[in-house]
Amino acid sequence: MDEAAHILVVDDDTRLRDLLRRYLSDQGFRVTVARDAADARETLRAFAFDLLVLDIMMPGENGLDLLRALRREQAVPILLLTALDEVDNRIEGFESGADDYLVKPFEPRELVLRIQAVLRRVAAREAAAGPRRLHFGAFSFDLDKAELRRGEAFVKISAAEAQLLKALADRAGAAVSREELSAASPEVGNARTIDVQVTRLRRKIESDPKFPRYLQTVRGVGYALIPD
Repeated sequence: MDEAAHILVVDDDTRLRDLLRRYLSDQGFRVTVARDAADARETLRAFAFDLLVLDIMMPGENGLDLLRALRREQAVPILLLTALDEVDNRIEGFESGADDYLVKPFEPRELVLRIQAVLRRVAAREAAAGPRRLHFGAFSFDLDKAELRRGEAFVKISAAEAQLLKALADRAGAAVSREELSAASPEVGNARTIDVQVTRLRRKIESDPKFPRYLQTVRGVGYALIPD
């Protein structure tokens, strides 16, 4: 993988959260942690993730309920990491939409191998699906080639604009924070330059950049790309 996968670890065990954050970071992943389902929901509104490591037994909304809710909203891969080790527990987890299931206690290396296996399966499915294109108005954006077109004509955009547009297109319709956009690629720059890049993109894709239809500001969060 050219870019480090961003993992969200959701577990109410503070010690385990910290251990996983350190270990997975050491293995080359970008890691964010959440203490419960409510914290995870708030984090998911601000950031896009490549995979969730999700505990089941948590106070308040449990992991299975969160898993089912997320499956109605998005296809982010989810690995359940739980002390529930009965066959019925595993079946319920997979029926709820989990991509994998690992029982505590576990070997950290096995967790890493399972995460890598899930990410490979997702990448293979996306590759088999062919080119990914997002359409908005007269424009289309090829997410794999980071190319913008108006009709059949290419629209010239900078490397930073292309990576910014790709980060937004990857979560089309959802708000993406400036921090997440900045982390998407070195070309994008820091959080302070995001606004400048957005202004430039709006001049290229919006009929009225002052009143954008497609590249919208989400107050208090960042930006969202709204397709047709």
